[in-house]
Amino acid sequence: MSIMDYNGGSVIAMVGKDCVAIASDLRLGNEALGISSNFQRVFPITDRIYLGLPGLATDVTTLRERFRFRVNMYTIKEEREIEPETFAHLVSSTLYEHRFGPYFIEPVMAGMSKAPSGGCKPFIAATDLIGCLNFAKDFVVAGTASTKLYGVAEGLWEPGLEPEDLFETISQTLMNAVDRDAFSGWGCVVHVMWALIAT
Repeated sequence: MSIMDYNGGSVIAMVGKDCVAIASDLRLGNEALGISSNFQRVFPITDRIYLGLPGLATDVTTLRERFRFRVNMYTIKEEREIEPETFAHLVSSTLYEHRFGPYFIEPVMAGMSKAPSGGCKPFIAATDLIGCLNFAKDFVVAGTASTKLYGVAEGLWEPGLEPEDLFETISQTLMNAVDRDAFSGWGCVVHVMWALIAT
């Protein structure tokens, strides 16, 4: 068994029309033995960025604190909030620094980035355990149920989903995929962000 599968868990991020969603299951296991049904894998980084960390549970805790520290340092130094694209590169470089003894985590990021013309646009990205970035316009997945998530998401996702439809689509995708994976499941949590455009 791979060390990436040891604690189980899966995360998916999905794009809609001026909105973005990220979801994860809640199971923490020791291989096939269930330990907790309320393990947090998705963390708010700022008001506009969420980070999902599927992988080894000890590394989830370590990296959550490391990213919190680095984002706080960025905010103090730059005197502004970090943008999702910048945060994705911060995640990538942090993981690449440890490429010879990597963290066993495959981060998934979702956020709303400020558009040059005003307003916000959805942003999603994922990396492998040494920080190779994968930007997407539809969805990104990681974790033990990733192959099942790809299959279900390909069937359910469509362009231009409104926030309510995006919530339904990502929920159904995650729940149906983790039902087919012994190391994921036991409920899920979904975060949806959307742009409030003043008229």
